[in-house]
Amino acid sequence: MASRTIIPIVPVTATAAQTAAESEVGRQMQICNACRYCEGFCAVFPAMTRRLEFGKADVHYLANLCHNCGACLHACQYAPPHEFAINVPKAMAAVRGQTYAEYAWPPALGRLYRRNGLTLSLALAAGLFLFLAMAVAIQGGVAQLVSRPLDNDFYNLFPHEVLVGLFAPVFGFAVLALSMGVRRFLKDIRPATAGVPVSGPAAAEATHDVLRLTYLGGGHGDGCHNEDDAYSLARRRAHHWTFYGFALCFAATALGTVYHYAFGWVAPYDLPSLPKLLGALGGASLMIGTARQWHQHRTRHPLHGDAAQKPMDLGFIALLFLVAVSGMLLWLARATPALALLLCLHLGAVIALFATMPYGKFAHGVYRTAALLRYGAEKREPNPVVAGTE
Repeated sequence: MASRTIIPIVPVTATAAQTAAESEVGRQMQICNACRYCEGFCAVFPAMTRRLEFGKADVHYLANLCHNCGACLHACQYAPPHEFAINVPKAMAAVRGQTYAEYAWPPALGRLYRRNGLTLSLALAAGLFLFLAMAVAIQGGVAQLVSRPLDNDFYNLFPHEVLVGLFAPVFGFAVLALSMGVRRFLKDIRPATAGVPVSGPAAAEATHDVLRLTYLGGGHGDGCHNEDDAYSLARRRAHHWTFYGFALCFAATALGTVYHYAFGWVAPYDLPSLPKLLGALGGASLMIGTARQWHQHRTRHPLHGDAAQKPMDLGFIALLFLVAVSGMLLWLARATPALALLLCLHLGAVIALFATMPYGKFAHGVYRTAALLRYGAEKREPNPVVAGTE
């Protein structure tokens, strides 16, 4: 008869300093720390083994290390319906959502994380589209929107200075808000990582893990779980299509800015110019990635992640898809009367994306990168010595 591993149940109760979700992560980590079957799966479990207790800072740190790949859930002998009810991906996801709201800047806007769903995201994009279209109609009449192709130059509709005035404040605020939030996050988790400085090798490893999405490989390279317990690299590939598509689109915009101000080369650009090439490749990649992610979210196993955050996830995916599709259509219809309306739609989607960026799913990449930086530094330090075991 096969032997059973006996795991002691360590009671972990919520304190004034911890929420119920944070306390639940602490309870599960105590049990996982005694089992250690999943130690090689991802960064969470090696970081867990360096701890005997899990305070608020530790829980926030570990939750943002988790990539929600699902491998540990399907490997766990104590997963539901076992009485221990170990579900690390779901517990970690619930805390991650709390950290985004808790570290939001300004703090009063943290509640937007609970309201930034699919409906709100698309409603904001639609509202901005209508606002821009009405502004154009008031200035030049409805015919300005539908009757002429604007000579393939959207600056005839929105001068360059107007576009800069629209986007610069929104983009600047998004960068400031995310920077302030992650600064507080790193400061608060420092006790959990013993104030270890981030070295060059640690930063290089974290960069590699972020760009390759190493921990979406399930810890063994076979991939994640989605709708069942089968391994698949589909989620990792969809994230890559999305991430690098967004990066290429951003690079196209940045390069166009350099062209305009440094060389006086005024948009619009067309193939084979580098901004247009980067934008076309980025837009196509972004559409593929977001379409795949939408399907994966709709078909994912119900025990994976936090169902309460699904509207926020889908809202972010929908906005990215709308930005990509409207941008590609804007290019294809550049010589038609549809240019004006498509430009208003694209501008509305982009402004909505950046306006909600500090208070939506985009933040997960920023906080996860910060946690990986701390992990890269921590793992290079000697294991802590527990009193009484020297």
